[in-house]
Amino acid sequence: MNKKIPFKWSLVPVIFLVVALVLTLRFFNGAPHIALFAAAIAAAVVAFKFDYKWKYLEEGIVAMLSNTLPSMLIFCIIGMVIGVWMLAGVVPTMIYYGLQIVSPKYFLFTACLISCIVSLSTGSSWTTVGTVGIALIGMGHGLEIPLPMVAGAIVSGAYFGDKMSPLSDTTNLAPAAAGCGLFEHITHMVYTSGPSILISLVIFFIMGLKYGSAQVDSSAVEVLLLDINGAFVISPLLLLPPVMIIVIVIKKIPAIPGLVSGVIIGVLFAIIIQGENMTAIVEAMHYGFTSNTGNTTLDELLTRGGLDSMMWPLSLVFMSLSFAGIMERSGMIQSIADVILSFSKSTGALILSTALTCIGVNTLTGDQYLSLVFTGEMYKKAYSDKGLHPKNLSRTLEDSGTLTSPLIPWNACAVFMASTLGVPTMAYLPFAFFNLLNPIIAVFYGYTGITIAKVELVEESERDIK
Repeated sequence: MNKKIPFKWSLVPVIFLVVALVLTLRFFNGAPHIALFAAAIAAAVVAFKFDYKWKYLEEGIVAMLSNTLPSMLIFCIIGMVIGVWMLAGVVPTMIYYGLQIVSPKYFLFTACLISCIVSLSTGSSWTTVGTVGIALIGMGHGLEIPLPMVAGAIVSGAYFGDKMSPLSDTTNLAPAAAGCGLFEHITHMVYTSGPSILISLVIFFIMGLKYGSAQVDSSAVEVLLLDINGAFVISPLLLLPPVMIIVIVIKKIPAIPGLVSGVIIGVLFAIIIQGENMTAIVEAMHYGFTSNTGNTTLDELLTRGGLDSMMWPLSLVFMSLSFAGIMERSGMIQSIADVILSFSKSTGALILSTALTCIGVNTLTGDQYLSLVFTGEMYKKAYSDKGLHPKNLSRTLEDSGTLTSPLIPWNACAVFMASTLGVPTMAYLPFAFFNLLNPIIAVFYGYTGITIAKVELVEESERDIK
């Protein structure tokens, strides 16, 4: 008979994972996949000590992976969406119009807004910061605006778009970990992300007024606009696919059919507007779009997407869920959760514990994916026991897990942001208002009950609609 694994032994695989990730990421220049694989082995060894059989643990891994198969399929479709939208000129058109919002007088405000637009269209904060972010940093330097402020505006906008875009990997991973649908997750995040980004934009607007008399050197942006216009047919019609995705979110159409329709309309626009042939379309859908404009910054921005591009995050999900599957099946996650949950009696305390756990995993492991998967599995039962809809959990995972990753200096996201923008993490952290405000608002909602959805209330509203 299987024995209950005590708290101290349940921590062993977690500590092993932390050490393995630190060694792999900091000293061996590797990705987290192998560290997660090794941690899964360590978890299995601990389980064996307490008489758990491999067949039983394997069933836990399979069950964990089975629950996320729809999300994995969404990952694959998203890769195709990005590739074909790039080829069709959909994303370049959004970037083209977004860059023209730049205003010398309200630079910090528009820097944040542009980052929002580009990140929403690409689903990637890293791509946004690594391309448009670099151009905005250069413009901010020419205006003599403190670069930590500029970096904070860029990071805030980039993570808003990353968090709210259905094309983002974390936006798909969070609901998969919590057990809810993609679009109900996005819709529920509006309540925390909306106020957070609006407050941030107001702050950037007020801060930027001090620098309104300067003249912006927009040559870098003008070059991007010219090269985009030269490489693609730019048309307002190309804004239709992202508008369609927004309508899909509002209408709560299932994610997979909705995203497939995004692929189809992207293919049609690639043929009709850009004049592409099926060979180029199939290549973009499978291997991603490759930009060859000659503009290095633009090519880095647009070269992405494709089914193959999703294999890296998918393999990471496989490793994460293998570790989580063993931890869950053997009861180790529950053992850790019981100790933490003993201090979480109210809904507010539960959401606070969820947020702090996400931040803790982000801090200890330096990996935002693990903070979503591990925390989601740990708290899923607790939310269910309290009659809380899983979308409350998925929202909190993103509010705290995704958004604090660029604020922890040794986290992979923060390392990328700091090195790309040339601004230390601790310098831009005070100005990343969106990332700072969102977890606070999430916890505030937990204690006040604002927008906290109960399972029975959701089911009643669904019956009324039917």
